[in-house]
Amino acid sequence: MSSLSDLSMIHYGKSPSEVLTEDGSYPIVGTGGIYGHAKRAMFSSAIVVPRKGSLGNPQLIESPFWPVDTTYAVIPKDRVDIRWLYYCLLNFDLTKLNEATGVPSISRQWLLKIKFHNPGEKNQKKIAKILKSIDQTIETTEALIQKYQQIKQGLMHDLFTRGVTPDGKLRPTKEQAPALYKETPIGWIPTEWQWGVLNEITNPSRPVTYGILMPGYGFDGGVPVVKVKDIRGRKIDIKNLLLTSPRIAKEYNRSKLEPGDILLTIRGTVGRVCIVPEGLKGANITQDTARIDILQGNNEFYSYYFETDGATRHFNINTLGVAVKGINLGEVKNTPIPKPPVDEQSRIAQRMNMINLRIDIELELLKKLMLKKSGVMHDLLTGKVQVKADE
Repeated sequence: MSSLSDLSMIHYGKSPSEVLTEDGSYPIVGTGGIYGHAKRAMFSSAIVVPRKGSLGNPQLIESPFWPVDTTYAVIPKDRVDIRWLYYCLLNFDLTKLNEATGVPSISRQWLLKIKFHNPGEKNQKKIAKILKSIDQTIETTEALIQKYQQIKQGLMHDLFTRGVTPDGKLRPTKEQAPALYKETPIGWIPTEWQWGVLNEITNPSRPVTYGILMPGYGFDGGVPVVKVKDIRGRKIDIKNLLLTSPRIAKEYNRSKLEPGDILLTIRGTVGRVCIVPEGLKGANITQDTARIDILQGNNEFYSYYFETDGATRHFNINTLGVAVKGINLGEVKNTPIPKPPVDEQSRIAQRMNMINLRIDIELELLKKLMLKKSGVMHDLLTGKVQVKADE
């Protein structure tokens, strides 16, 4: 085992006020990453470790830079591989070194005492090479996800302004074929489409509503309650749902969920969307989410429409509040919507499902890669799994 004092020199960062400039060549690195540029560098390379504030992950900087005064610059000694040391620090929970009761902070003295399993220089390089390879795969996957998300945004714009004809093609643009479009209060739409407001197409026997005001803190064997935090990426995280008592759920029978219902978050974080899966029949929601039962139209089509620029613009304009922002149900019901023929709604939803599936596949791969990296890091950096350097 080797302490960080055996493996490196630790330097304090410095305020960038004397070097800060718009046209600087060297990045200024803080606890949250690069936030400016400097006219000169302090170090040619180092591992930046938080000293105050957010005690998150260290950052490996392999080119000249300036570390700010809320960070440390950890510079490896001779015969210590910088990337291996970076992974060692990344694998260590730095928050355990917090010694402050107010603003989180780490003392240099405690940082120097951290100990790592040291396999020697050659094996350090081998371990760093293995972990870098996983990181490169992660970066490639993240770039692919970003690319698909950009494609999704462009596709969404085209589908919800031009639609899809029965032969599966987008209509020509308005500029190419103006006779195919008409002007409406929600913008230019295909002549076959109508427009209206959301409340016109919802089920009058199950109107748009919010859910339970005070669901409690848990009830064994109770009724699942979906909160805003449970809705991400158009899905509900069903593993950690709060369970409320049947008595409370009965009082809010009006907001009971059925498979296919659209959920739209309306308080706190406005605009998250998902469709209720089969497994949550009979579940409920909190006051921060609206349940929408589409009677005249395709529920998937309208769930995607709520993510378009037109819908989010309406939500943003009508979201009020300072500490906790929200949109009232009246404005949700009055959301302007397009009303294409139902068969065309289905074609549009199918196109959106295809790109979403592609994104979901890559996100699942990314999740597996992150778990793999965590496991491999632990095994290699603790010495649980030995490596043999290439001769």
